[in-house]
Amino acid sequence: MSNQVTKSDNSEPLAPAGEPAIRVIAMPANTNADGRMFGGWLMGMLDQAAGLVAARHALARVVTVAADSITFHAPVQVGDELSLYARLVKVGRTSMKIEVEGWRRVRHELETIKAISGLFTFVAIDEDRRPCQVPPMNGTRLLSDKADK
Repeated sequence: MSNQVTKSDNSEPLAPAGEPAIRVIAMPANTNADGRMFGGWLMGMLDQAAGLVAARHALARVVTVAADSITFHAPVQVGDELSLYARLVKVGRTSMKIEVEGWRRVRHELETIKAISGLFTFVAIDEDRRPCQVPPMNGTRLLSDKADK
């Protein structure tokens, strides 16, 4: 995923390619004492987006075992649209690493700015909540195609 705001042919800024895993509006209930979005809420949004990708790949329940890194790039304000893009970057026997970026867009503007990014590790679990094996990573198949097979 890119660290830069990308531009289309007509120079309008865009978020990363593909569909976001989650898209939300930043609401006043999630602000900190300075009136910006609380960092814990933003980290929770990253975790949710990563969890969706992990569960779709594993076709099983998944649990977060690590937030390997979180970086705050720009503040998110009340009313901003936050689009969270997540992608599988590594698969082990029972674990998956998911990279996530959150891009903010002021509600009535087109420009998008990377606000937060992180790397999460998830483990797939069975009905007894024990780690279970996950499929290997397949770079030629889109994650959204997996549920159809």
